[in-house]
Amino acid sequence: MADSTNPDATRVVESKKVWTTLITNTKYLSGLLTLDHSLKTHGTKYPLIALYTDTFPEEGHRALDIRKIPKKRVNYLLPSVHKDFSNDPRFYDCWSKLTPFSLEEYDRVVQLDSDMLVMRNMDELMDIELDPADSDGSGNRVFAASHACVCNPLKKPHYPNNWVPENCAFTSQHGNPETAQKEGAPASGGLGMPNGGLQVVNPSKALYNLILERMTTDTAVESYEFADQSLLGDLFYGRWVAVPYTYNALKTLRAIHAPIWRDNEVKNIHYILSPKPWDEKPGEESEETHKWWTNANLERLAEEKKAGIEDEF
Repeated sequence: MADSTNPDATRVVESKKVWTTLITNTKYLSGLLTLDHSLKTHGTKYPLIALYTDTFPEEGHRALDIRKIPKKRVNYLLPSVHKDFSNDPRFYDCWSKLTPFSLEEYDRVVQLDSDMLVMRNMDELMDIELDPADSDGSGNRVFAASHACVCNPLKKPHYPNNWVPENCAFTSQHGNPETAQKEGAPASGGLGMPNGGLQVVNPSKALYNLILERMTTDTAVESYEFADQSLLGDLFYGRWVAVPYTYNALKTLRAIHAPIWRDNEVKNIHYILSPKPWDEKPGEESEETHKWWTNANLERLAEEKKAGIEDEF
């Protein structure tokens, strides 16, 4: 395993509280740029930092630089125990989403996936109560996230047998939809697994070392079907803060958890699975929520054109 510590602990922005997103290739770059645009559109006080690996190409760097999006190099993270994700190759990249736990130069990091779109300001995540960094992962509020949906709506055969609607934390909230807008199900609810798309973290070297130890010495990695989120759910079972679905509104929830979904309550939508909205032509979107992304992206492109920025992204 390559050196996985924070390679350069110099802050790339003045703020001690930041959003971060991982980028390893240009397939998700349009998503990242529109995520950044949406954060700014909804008035965030905090900068988004692009965490890039050595696989990120030069044309991607130019796109970030011309838009003045701050960036930071991080090492590509993989466990020492090989885990075969040939059924879902996207999960090889997901281990690197654990990097924010190591970014001690910041007091608070909120990691966002690049296939997200912010619909409302959610700066309050920067102030949600978590265990202090010096608690070393021993407390009951180690990080905050929203639950993973374990319904397996696409009936993927390689998903675990216990990924069924009756084991989903969101299903448990169907009877009280108003509460679901403001509170997540208990962290141990359902299968007790967070979705890795949004993670609220007080970075700590000791906490990060706990994660690395699990990645490098524990054969449990072989059973982690969902990479980073499987590890976090196992290592810190029931000891994380479950925020409502509205902060990480998986697009599939709109149909399969319709009893709790409210379009006007969504703060941040997550375009999980394929196709991504940027893979579709405007006007030919496969579902309603993709139109939300298309409209935000067209706004971004129009603003960039006025500023003299025109490239393939």
